[in-house]
Amino acid sequence: MRFELYPAIDLKGGQVVRLRQGRMDEATVYDPDPARAAARWAAAGARWIHVVDLDGAVNGRPQNGSAVRAIVEAVRRPPEAPAVRVQLGGGLRSLEAVAAALELGVSRAIIGTSALEGDLVARAVERFGPDRIAVSIDARDGLVATRGWVEVTAVRAVDLAARVKAAGVRTIIYTDIATDGMLSGPNFAELERMGQTGLDVIASGGIASLADIRRLTRIPGVVGAILGRALYTGAVDLTEALAACGEAAGEPQPPAAR
Repeated sequence: MRFELYPAIDLKGGQVVRLRQGRMDEATVYDPDPARAAARWAAAGARWIHVVDLDGAVNGRPQNGSAVRAIVEAVRRPPEAPAVRVQLGGGLRSLEAVAAALELGVSRAIIGTSALEGDLVARAVERFGPDRIAVSIDARDGLVATRGWVEVTAVRAVDLAARVKAAGVRTIIYTDIATDGMLSGPNFAELERMGQTGLDVIASGGIASLADIRRLTRIPGVVGAILGRALYTGAVDLTEALAACGEAAGEPQPPAAR
């Protein structure tokens, strides 16, 4: 399996922003045009775009549908070109909201807070299939945080991972809140624990360099990484990072990428 990189587009008020440690009052606007940002990452070679409706995460229902639709339209390619897929999270707390997200054209819907409540995850997997549903597990000090990261529960991240796996989920996005947006490096120790759950883990939070990405490719069970602030500040070049992932997978590289 090729290690995937997911350029992040976090939406707040219809604009592309990055937060520090999940704080909505510490948002930096990087692009007022989400579709333009998505097209930029697609042109650089991304095969996935990771979109989060931050307003939806806080308010409990999607808020940036028009921006999401514009992103999907922006990364559509001719039939002969590789597809660029979009995964979306933020405020998807009902089966109807998940269905509406998929109808926008996204390939995978991400359930967050509601993974702790009721049977939404199991019903979503049953209705749409495991390839179209993922669960976001956001944690601070190993404990799950919910509702836009404003509430920290007593539930351990590894226990929630086991719960959603039993519901049929195959893919989780694991975010360490303390490292998110800090460019301080991921929480490798916790990612190693999550990698042992038997789920496909996409790492999020703190990735600051090609060295971080290369180290993540060597953790069993970790199959991808979400890149946010590091891309927008230029700390990581997406084309170089994608080439590094290809090298890790043993793919032939053109001379210029070596």
